[in-house]
Amino acid sequence: MNVSGDASLEPGALYVVATPIGNLGDLSPRAQAVLGAVSRIAAEDTRTTSALLAHFGIRTPPGGLVALHDHNETRIAEGLIRELADGATLAVVSDAGTPLISDPGYALVRAARAAGRAVYTVPGPCAAIAALSVSGLPTDRFVFAGFLPAKSGARRAAFELIKAEPRTAIYYESTHRIEDSLNDLVAVLGPERRVCLARELTKRFEQSITLPAAELCVWQREDPNRGRGEFVLIVEGAPEVANDGADPEAERVLRLLLAELPASRAARLAAEITGAAKKPLYQLALKIAGDGAGDRDDAESA
Repeated sequence: MNVSGDASLEPGALYVVATPIGNLGDLSPRAQAVLGAVSRIAAEDTRTTSALLAHFGIRTPPGGLVALHDHNETRIAEGLIRELADGATLAVVSDAGTPLISDPGYALVRAARAAGRAVYTVPGPCAAIAALSVSGLPTDRFVFAGFLPAKSGARRAAFELIKAEPRTAIYYESTHRIEDSLNDLVAVLGPERRVCLARELTKRFEQSITLPAAELCVWQREDPNRGRGEFVLIVEGAPEVANDGADPEAERVLRLLLAELPASRAARLAAEITGAAKKPLYQLALKIAGDGAGDRDDAESA
């Protein structure tokens, strides 16, 4: 591939192009060059992409913009791959940020890979990484879980899954549910878990703050403007627990099982899966779970 700031593209290749999440100045020169040179652009919303292209004076050939969204992606991917096989070049963009990251594009990229087509990244803005970088929370290990569920029960179940997760967790949330989601977070993870709320990243009213969860709920309710916009939540991981002799792989398996099972069963299964001793795993499980009262009857078997 030979794309720097010029428009030299590889025939038959797919380009995954990141676009601004707010500030239009974040569209890189390389991204502009690629968008101006490809045969077609597959866009989540052609109206949004048309406005972006117009701002930068980028012209596309007739029929050069095609809608690619959750409802049609699987259906039209095959046709777009045929165009690549004929030597066309294609860019895929979402409304904002990096395609495929809680946005369309996965089916197209997968189909391109399956067909043996070259797929190149034109990197740029991503709200999850942008928020993580300013959160002040650990960045060396993290998990990205996309948008939180719409229903409270499902949200609480999602938070239960990370209750013992030591890695930083990243979620997206909408303006309509941010207050309820913060309340659910406190109910499951407790008032002291530190959380960064970042909203309207790179836009005029960008704001981010990191506080213990209960304090963040109060802060968010103090000003109606703090409930507006597009949100990223960065959630501090659970405290590391001494493993009492459990090897790292056994501890990893144990933590995954604890998201769904009581301590005794999780320890028993983790021992069977990894070959580690059951008793140390059970003691570790109790420390991670924070309350082994419900498993006392099984303590001897662990």
